[in-house]
Formats: sequence, structure tokens, C-alpha cells
Amino acid sequence: MQLLASYLSGSWSPGSGPRTTLVNPATEAPLAEVSNGGHDLQAAFTYARTVGAKELATLTFAQRGALLAALAKAIHGAREELISLAVANGGNTRGDAKFDVDGGSATLSYYAELGARLGATRLLADGEPIQVGRTARMGGQHVWGPRRGVAVHINAFNFPGWGLCEKLACSLLAGMPTITKPATATGLVAHRMVELFAPLLPPGALQLLVGPAGSLLDHLHRGDAVAFTGGSATAAMLRSHAKIIEHAVRLNIEADSLNAAILGPDVELTSETGSLFLADVVRDMTQKTGQKCTAIRRVLVPAEREADVLEALRERLGGIAVGDPSREDVRMGPVATAQQKKDVLAGIARLAEATEAVFGGTGEVKPVGVPDGKGFFVGPVVRKAKDAMACAPLNDHEVFGPVTTVAPYSGEASYAADFVARGDGCLVSSAYSDERDWVATFVGAAAPWAGRLYLGSSKMAAMSPGPGTALPSLLHGGPGRAGGGEELGGERGMYFYMQRTALEGDASVLKSLLGSAS
Repeated sequence: MQLLASYLSGSWSPGSGPRTTLVNPATEAPLAEVSNGGHDLQAAFTYARTVGAKELATLTFAQRGALLAALAKAIHGAREELISLAVANGGNTRGDAKFDVDGGSATLSYYAELGARLGATRLLADGEPIQVGRTARMGGQHVWGPRRGVAVHINAFNFPGWGLCEKLACSLLAGMPTITKPATATGLVAHRMVELFAPLLPPGALQLLVGPAGSLLDHLHRGDAVAFTGGSATAAMLRSHAKIIEHAVRLNIEADSLNAAILGPDVELTSETGSLFLADVVRDMTQKTGQKCTAIRRVLVPAEREADVLEALRERLGGIAVGDPSREDVRMGPVATAQQKKDVLAGIARLAEATEAVFGGTGEVKPVGVPDGKGFFVGPVVRKAKDAMACAPLNDHEVFGPVTTVAPYSGEASYAADFVARGDGCLVSSAYSDERDWVATFVGAAAPWAGRLYLGSSKMAAMSPGPGTALPSLLHGGPGRAGGGEELGGERGMYFYMQRTALEGDASVLKSLLGSAS
């Protein structure tokens, strides 16, 4: 059986000690093993600081962008292999696997193009020049430059490819060496990507730790940055980590998110906007088996349309085959791990105490093409709440699987915004309406509680990627429960890995610093 090695200090290290087995979540067949320790992590940090940082510091934004373009090309060349790994190790259908793999390469390509546009410089202007003297000769200029530390990336199990690439694109373009740690259970895709990336990057620019994090964070120091995607319990541990506190290490967190979808009172289900709403809800329930941080967990619909919405969801979900994701006739696979299945079923049971069943009961399903008793399967589940605001299980806990709950409301935009806020902060929430005044009222009240607001309408329906797709050009993150972090968003994603400095001096000197690679 394959033993996945870590890539540390410029070489591949198999590690030592007890091993963890990675399995196919549909069949539970073993796929690979990882060692649970035996790596010299202090040496890896030293290598990143002394070799990786130095190598990246010599490159301009355009040159670092060219590196990202090479990584995107490498993914494209191994696309079918990576998709097969995602199907086997992640429980993804082919469509879900493509979503992960192609999302990663597209993000790298976006930041590669951004690097080319930023050009042959190592500093970025932040705002316009400022006159600080009696004449324009004495000037001030805020600039962004790379931090001289190590970026540590801790990624979630659900997007091993895209998660790796979206963080790496920003840190490498910013000029910061990176140590990435994928979730162990679904680590095959990330491991293979780093095998492809390593020969294309300068020494020390990228290192990989597979298996448990162990003492990884104990080696953090001033100037370092940690970006984490995962659950709120782990996020709380990171916030209180002694080294993060001692050295004021930058910490970006993307955690739980009770994303909402609101159907406006003006929308008929048979309209283009109504069809978009239904398609988005069903897609977010079933794509990646609902294991997306951007998935719709809560649905609010006008009371007079509730029955029609529930019937439409029953009809659409009833035609979705659940089973072995390698089969062409299967639309939804298993959740990623046995523990994930246990957590999802517990979440459904919690919801069942306060809601009514609409579709799927409490997740029971007989998967297609899978031996009896095998696989970590949960069927799509729709529940119904009588009171959107008063249902604590709906608003206080994210069920990270193919589950959504529908509740009625009066149609008031202010109530819809309050419902979004009831989730205590989300990555993305969506509203579907062609009434601009309604949308304006909703956005004004809901924006403080959302990292992104997706506004569905007839004018954009044909071009929409859906609220569940994180775009590299737009911020990905959210306030409150969602972690308070920000990733992507074009240049904004790089700023987490850069230092803003105010320069003061001769205006012509300041201008020259931003206009050349010197």
C-alpha cells in the first residue's frame, strides 16, 4: 500500500511511528497510509525562512505569477488522474471532483494573470501619493511588501485541491514561503498536487506535511501567518495557541457558516428567478454531498409559496441517485469519513426534535452499487420549521452534509435580513428577487452579517455560477460564526501575507520605488 510522504526541507520524508489509513468512503477499501509523526518540523520552518523566503524575495510579482501559471498548467496536464483520486478518496462524483480540481487550477490561473498585471515590481502602492511637506517634493506613500515569515496553511477535508490552491496562490504571489497541511482523510489529491508542484517552484517556496499537525504550530514566530479552514472548535484552539498569542501571529479563520437563501415575495416559482432559486438550493444540498462551507443550510420562503417550494424540492431530490460515485448514473456520493457521517446524523437528529420531515426522513438511504453496510452514506434531507427565528437547532448549529431546512415568512425584506443575522455571521447568503427596492432594503440590513451576498434575479440567471462557488475575484470569508477571515478577493487575498508600510521622503524617490524591480 502507498505510504504518503511529506515534502519538507527540500526532500520527501516518509515519517515514522503509527500509521493512519486513508480509505474510499464509498466502499471503505484502503487506499494509502500516512505516518503520524517523525518529521523535523523545526528544520522545515528554518528551511522556509532561510531558503524559501530568500528565493521568493528575488522575484517580481510578474515572475511569481509565472510560477502560478506553471502550477495551473501542471494540474491541467494531470487532470484526469487528479479527478480519479478525488472520486476514490473523497467520495466525489466525477462532477464534484471536477469542481474541486478545476476550481484549483482556475484560481491559480487568475492569480497568475494578476501577477502579470502587477508587473516587474516588488512593492504595491496602497492609495495615491500624499503631500506631507510644504511642497509636493516631500511626499508620503503607503505600500505593501512581503512579510519575512512563513505561511502555514491548514486545509479542510472537503476541497483538498481547491483549498490548497486558493491559499497557495495568494501566499506565493505575495512572496511568502508556505507549509501546507491538508486534512489527512482526503489527502491524496493535495499530495499528488504537491508532487506536481515541487519541481516547478524555487527551493523552500512550498512544503507539505501529511498526517497529524503534531507540533507544527509550536514553531511559529513573529512575521508568520496561519490560514485555517475547518470547524469552530479547532478554530477556538488556534486562537488560544500560545505561540500565536506570544508572537502576534496573523490568523485567518474560515469556520462554520449557516448560510441562508431567501425567496423574495415577488418571485413566482415558474419564473426564471424562481427556477434559479430551486436549482441553487438543490445543487448546494447535493454537490459534494452538501460538504461545502458555502452550501445553503437555511431557506426562507413567503408563507403562501411554502407548499409549492416543498413540493418542488421533493420532486427534484427524488430523481437524484445516491451511491458509488464512480458510477455514471450516480448524482451524489457518500460523506468523506465515518466520523463525518456520525456528525451529520447527529445534526439531523437534533433538527428532527424541532422540525417536521419533508424529504429524506433522517438521512436513511440505500446506496446504488455499494455492498450492504458499506460506505459513509447519508441521503438528502429537507426539514420544515414553523418559526424561522425560534428554531434553535436551525440557527445555532451547522449540519455539514446534504441537509437544508425551509421556513415561512411574511415577505418583508427586513425580516429576511434579521434571519440572515440570526445565524451570527455567514460566508454567503443569497436573496432571489427582481424587485430592486426590496433588494436594497435587504442588502443594507444583511450585509454586516455576511462575507458575500448573492443576489439572484432574472437578469443574471443564465450566467450564474450559484452562491456555492467561491470566485477568486471576490472575497471568501465572513464575520462572526464564519470565523471573521477574508481570503481571495483579487489583490485583497495577498494582503494577509504582506506588510503595509508608510514611506516618507522625496516624492521622486517614492515614485521610483514603485516603478521598477530594483
